[in-house]
Amino acid sequence: MSAPNKSYDPVEVEALKPEEIARMRDEALAAIAAAGDLDALHEVKVAHTGDRSPLALANREIGALPPKAKADAGKRVGQARGAVNQALKARQTELEADRDARVLVEEAVDVTLPHDRVPAGARHPLTTLSERIEDVFVAMGYEVAEGPEVEAEWFNFDALNFTPDHPARAMQDTFFIEPATEDPAAGSSTAKGSAAEDQSGVVLRTHTSPVQVRALLDREPPVYVICPGRVYRTDELDATHTPVFTQVELLAIDEGLTMADLKGTLDHMVQALFGEGMSTRLRPAYFPFTEPSAEMDMECYVCRGESVGNPDRPCRTCSSEGWIELGGCGMVNPRVLTACGVDPKKYSGFAFGFGIERMLMFRHNVEDMRDMVEGDVRFTRPFGMEI
Repeated sequence: MSAPNKSYDPVEVEALKPEEIARMRDEALAAIAAAGDLDALHEVKVAHTGDRSPLALANREIGALPPKAKADAGKRVGQARGAVNQALKARQTELEADRDARVLVEEAVDVTLPHDRVPAGARHPLTTLSERIEDVFVAMGYEVAEGPEVEAEWFNFDALNFTPDHPARAMQDTFFIEPATEDPAAGSSTAKGSAAEDQSGVVLRTHTSPVQVRALLDREPPVYVICPGRVYRTDELDATHTPVFTQVELLAIDEGLTMADLKGTLDHMVQALFGEGMSTRLRPAYFPFTEPSAEMDMECYVCRGESVGNPDRPCRTCSSEGWIELGGCGMVNPRVLTACGVDPKKYSGFAFGFGIERMLMFRHNVEDMRDMVEGDVRFTRPFGMEI
């Protein structure tokens, strides 16, 4: 075996010549600088730092050099490869910054646009207003009472002192479900209803007053209840009428109640719903279940009475009358108390009722009642999701 070549000159290896290594380095640096994006830079990295790159092949030639020549050649190749790697890192940082800046511009999101295509829902304003009315009276100590919408004729008429020939019993006013088995008026004044309820017909309730009767039958006085719910009448659907509407009634039974208590309760309700300073007035009227009876008017919440006799300031809301009719009220008829088993000599009470649709029209200037029942979300959505 021959001895190692101690006089081997690395300069004679073409790939390790200083000028050749400098050329490889400069070509790599030029290619790195010319890379326009990260994909191009990746191709340059593979071509100039991969296993088959010129500098990698030159590095392999170092192993064949004599020990004394390896250090100098390794230093030159290492410096060249280090310069290439440093340039790659710097160029990659630049290109990543350019990419991120471009993405911010090209993929910008307008945060002022709706975040989805599903519109927000809304509660029906009749439900919201009904609950607000309930809150007013619950705060005064009243209880919310409910009853069936398909009601015995005894609860709907007889117990409330409707005579057998009262117009409200006619088919053109009431939806009858089942006819009476015999004359329902035969037991109309019987205490606690007795068998009269079983003998009466079945109707869709025309008002929520039957709930008041049930409340008196189920509770011992004093009784303070508010009764909201749907009622049914054979009306045509038009701008101011609907066969199905929402009504709320109030009943207060206690010792010593008078019309003054009724008037104070009405004033509080109107001010709670329409604002401070609103007042009410009572006009004589007739209802079978109250005596004395009255129609309740509230002060016009738009003109506050200033349009009366003032042609320069007409008011469409109250027709320049200064008052708006809201509903009926009065002291509970002693016959109703007797029919429900309450002693009229010991207890007295008052009641009133009104349609919530009518109040909604007042509060929000709704001109057509059909908008409330047609289910168009464009009507309900502006009222929002008040809870």
